[in-house]
Amino acid sequence: MKIFGITGPTGAGKTTALNALRALGAEVLDADAVYHGLLLENEGMKEALVSAFGTDILAEQGKIDRRKLAGAVYPDRLGELNELTHPYIMAELDRRIELARREGRPAAAIDAIALVESGAGEKCDAVVSVLAPEPLRVKRIMARDGIDEAYALRRVRAQPSDEFFRSHSDYVLENTEMDTPETFASRAKVLFEQLL
Repeated sequence: MKIFGITGPTGAGKTTALNALRALGAEVLDADAVYHGLLLENEGMKEALVSAFGTDILAEQGKIDRRKLAGAVYPDRLGELNELTHPYIMAELDRRIELARREGRPAAAIDAIALVESGAGEKCDAVVSVLAPEPLRVKRIMARDGIDEAYALRRVRAQPSDEFFRSHSDYVLENTEMDTPETFASRAKVLFEQLL
């Protein structure tokens, strides 16, 4: 079974690329969704976070409140949060990759913006970055998230550059203004068929 890392900045088209992989039978693992699930379910991670950031991050029911956690973390303690949570996220990704292997899937794909920084890219047979021009990404996330242009631009510019993604990838899928979702999906499918 092949393991792919899919990364790239917000609004570039990772979901379209992942759907092409899913159509080929791959198990798609969303690192953000894994993290959010662990926040709700993993007592060890919860204890580590409370120890680091205090009981103010808890909701009334004793669960971690994501908004309160974000308030405690940003802007200065993101590195600390990542250091605490990445081992739990990696262990859960490993568990799900093993499940996919047992199911006979041809591939598992780890979807993560911070694939390289987290070390998850080292688990992968190939890292594929999905890139798109900044104005296109801004337009897409404004439509997707219902936000204004200034906020969309701040989010886009807070992420690593295209050069960062290119230099840490085995393959790059370019999603241009000329592409329709269908033409981009078709190009992604061709690449993944070659890699499988």
